[in-house]
Amino acid sequence: MTETLTNTHPYTLEILPPKAEGAAYQWAIRRSGKLVQRSDRSLTSEAKARESGMAQIEKLLSGAGDR
Repeated sequence: MTETLTNTHPYTLEILPPKAEGAAYQWAIRRSGKLVQRSDRSLTSEAKARESGMAQIEKLLSGAGDR
């Protein structure tokens, strides 16, 4: 399985599949190819990983993710 990319300008959400059978999904958010944030939890499905990652991108876009 290959990783799935979803573009949300200026961020890219990368869904990382499990490396082994029964392992969990992860996500990573990139901006201009540089890692901005990655999931801090393991997620049980690709859909849950995508939902979690998109929620974080929405926070970043609204300014709630600024530090």
